[in-house]
Amino acid sequence: MARKPFEKPVPGELFVWVKRLSWIELAVFAGLILFWLLPGFEVPTMLFGWAHGLGFIALCVVIWIACVRKEAPYTLLAATLTPVGPVGSVIGIELIERKGWGIRVPASSQSAETESRENRVKALDSA
Repeated sequence: MARKPFEKPVPGELFVWVKRLSWIELAVFAGLILFWLLPGFEVPTMLFGWAHGLGFIALCVVIWIACVRKEAPYTLLAATLTPVGPVGSVIGIELIERKGWGIRVPASSQSAETESRENRVKALDSA
């Protein structure tokens, strides 16, 4: 099936990994900020800094691959590349999942949703 160049993406299997990696990276980032703010934790600050740096790069690469595979919108990559980093990706994922921003519903879900809506209308009409 040929895809149109400007069609909205449909979240797939890779999107689940993007979500997991975003939450893990957010936890590492929070740990980095915690150890950075507390005095006397130079080594944990360095370790969390390295983990955040490498994890953030990996997160951006996975999101970029998901965007290329049309499993995530490019706005998610943009939200991740903001100065708040993993906070932006988590917020972007929540907006995608809760509001459907920047994505399209799979065709099978649309037909099931249409059928259930038609069944509700028929039930109301017969009542």
